[in-house]
Amino acid sequence: MKILVTGTAGFIGYHTVLKLVDKCGQIIGIDGINDYYDVNLKYGRLAETGIDKSAVEYNTPVKSTKFDNYSFIKLNLEDREAMKKLFEKEKFTHVCHLAAQAGVRYSIENPYAYIDSNISGFINILECCRNHKVEHLVFASSSSVYGLNEKIPFSTSDNVDHPVSLYAATKKSNELMAHAYSHLYQIPVTGLRFFTVYGPWGRPDMAYFSFTKAISEGKPINIFNNGDMMRDFTYIDDIIEGVVRVLGIIPKGNSIWSGMKPDPSCSKAPYKIYNIGNNNPVKLLDFVKVIEKELGREADKKYLPMQAGDVYATYADVDDIVKDTGFRPSTTIEDGINKFVTWYKGYYSV
Repeated sequence: MKILVTGTAGFIGYHTVLKLVDKCGQIIGIDGINDYYDVNLKYGRLAETGIDKSAVEYNTPVKSTKFDNYSFIKLNLEDREAMKKLFEKEKFTHVCHLAAQAGVRYSIENPYAYIDSNISGFINILECCRNHKVEHLVFASSSSVYGLNEKIPFSTSDNVDHPVSLYAATKKSNELMAHAYSHLYQIPVTGLRFFTVYGPWGRPDMAYFSFTKAISEGKPINIFNNGDMMRDFTYIDDIIEGVVRVLGIIPKGNSIWSGMKPDPSCSKAPYKIYNIGNNNPVKLLDFVKVIEKELGREADKKYLPMQAGDVYATYADVDDIVKDTGFRPSTTIEDGINKFVTWYKGYYSV
């Protein structure tokens, strides 16, 4: 296997590389390293995979000093010509596409960043996979696609036509674009809807990270919808285990799929959508209590109304991925937060 992993300076991409280097032949990672959040954290992740910051230049391969089978290239997904040349040179067998402009709220402030990365960047991935006979494309979608849906747990067989943020709309668009290419060109494609991923080396814009930072510094935290929210918090190791298992399961299409009663999660084309979540939603205030316990400090809570683009609850139905891979996410909030806070204290010398 020769795998392209996109977004390897990011949270999920970084952890994916660490998992894959022991399992696969050659891995090449790419990332644009934008400044949506602290680039020092991104370079810190790269350093953990043996990539020296001083050696990183645009569109220039850097060999890992830790892993013989890994190298990194700083590259923007929307750079069409550079992406074409990369695929022509490397002849990837698999693509694990985890790069994206993330963040629900930021998509309200800076919508064009999401079109550039999540739409233009994704069409470049699809075109390269089409032209270079990639055996399997696995890409990151999001639980945010469920939008205004109220039936829980969220199932991949449910319709997801009512997103409440542009970020969610771009992820839904990715699923539609991927199906079109799978249908037209018989590209095996699997989309993964991640549910509120957390853990060491996570994103500073995520609530658990900002809560930990604020509580550590004795600053107030914002509790939206007055705390009446639930999230299917999923620990990073569970997410990565799901990603790696799915990468090896190439969809072949569902021969009994019917256009008279279409199931959005699959198709006669080699296309499949899975949820990866903990299947156990937790109340936001209970989540905060676990962080408080780990830090040994009580949070100063500022209660606010629901934010634009947010939803009340997320809850993953994971029956499909359990059936097809034999894996069920199981890390408890207590264990996951303990590992995150331990990392946070070490990394920031708290």
